Amino acid sequence: MKVAIAAVTLVVVGLAVFELIMRPSSAERVEVGIIFGFMALLTAVAALYLPRFARRARTLRITVVFLSVASFLIVVLGLVASAQRMFLSDHDLAILLVFAGFGVSAALMFAILTSGPLTSDLTRMAATAGRITSGDLGSRAEIDRLDEVGELSSAIDVMAVTLQRAEIDRVRDEDARREFFAAVGHDLRTPLASLQVAVEAMQDGVASEPDRYLDSMGRDVEALSRLVDDLFLLARLESGSLAVTPALIDLTEMADEAIEVLEPIARRADVSLRLDAERRVMAEAGPEAVMRVMRNLLDNAIRHSPAGGEVVVTVTNGSSASVTVRDDGPGFSAEFVDRAFERFSRDDAARMRATGGAGLGLAIAEGFVTALGGEIWAEPGPGGKVAFLLPKHRS
Repeated sequence: MKVAIAAVTLVVVGLAVFELIMRPSSAERVEVGIIFGFMALLTAVAALYLPRFARRARTLRITVVFLSVASFLIVVLGLVASAQRMFLSDHDLAILLVFAGFGVSAALMFAILTSGPLTSDLTRMAATAGRITSGDLGSRAEIDRLDEVGELSSAIDVMAVTLQRAEIDRVRDEDARREFFAAVGHDLRTPLASLQVAVEAMQDGVASEPDRYLDSMGRDVEALSRLVDDLFLLARLESGSLAVTPALIDLTEMADEAIEVLEPIARRADVSLRLDAERRVMAEAGPEAVMRVMRNLLDNAIRHSPAGGEVVVTVTNGSSASVTVRDDGPGFSAEFVDRAFERFSRDDAARMRATGGAGLGLAIAEGFVTALGGEIWAEPGPGGKVAFLLPKHRS
């Protein structure tokens, strides 16, 4: 239907132009109408059947050549028909046919020459797509064109870049996941083994001091409980199902409380804790969430500080309320800083297992700070440094 409408429109427009330019007689109008109708019919037939031929052609070059020649032949047939109606002599008609033949040859040569780069670019894109499908995600078409072929080439290259990044992320996450489960397995295995030994000793009646065994079992159960709670807490933070209600808090006071809570742990590790803060630093944040962040950062700093080292908590009051925790440990490597808060990442898996913990503290801290509308980051060593910002109280 669309082809028929287009053909009729073509004839009507052609007749209108002929009427305006030539001022024809009635007989000329009929003759021109017949010629235009014949050419429109040929065009409609070509429009219907040539696309089908193009889909079955083995190469794009054949399609381009065939379309070019067919288009020119339609014009030639119209010229020959009009020439006969104008009563040209046989000599003039022969000259017209010679020029038409030359035009067909020129169109053929032009189609062959111009289709070469096009087919070459398409072949290159097909080869690139094939290599990407085979797993060579570094392959690129890199075709410099401004038309649709260039857009398709750019889309293939962008797709390849996206797939390559996704594959890098997948491999990295898979490695981190294995390390994570290894660390969690280590943290589970130690208290479970201790529990098993204590239970067997009590069952066999060889526990000389049952109360001491029960105390040890209680500590192991508490360690297992903390690990499970951390895993569930992190899952809720990442899913956004944990609501944190901001309130007006004094960060200096909360930092002092966190230091007081962790002082016994620091003393056992021969690490001193110090608060360097302004008198009052008010912020809009959830008290429990901020306390958990501070305790996680302090616990992490204590575990990685050498004996005799110092952990300093600095609270400042600038455009945002900020807290910085520094320790005398080796700190984060420059390569690891950007991944310090990822759930499955570890700077040094052996050191993490030696110092204890499943490596969830920084991930949980990042989840809470983000939920409060703040920002948290780490800086490379020497010396560990983690800081976070919270929205400042607007009086």
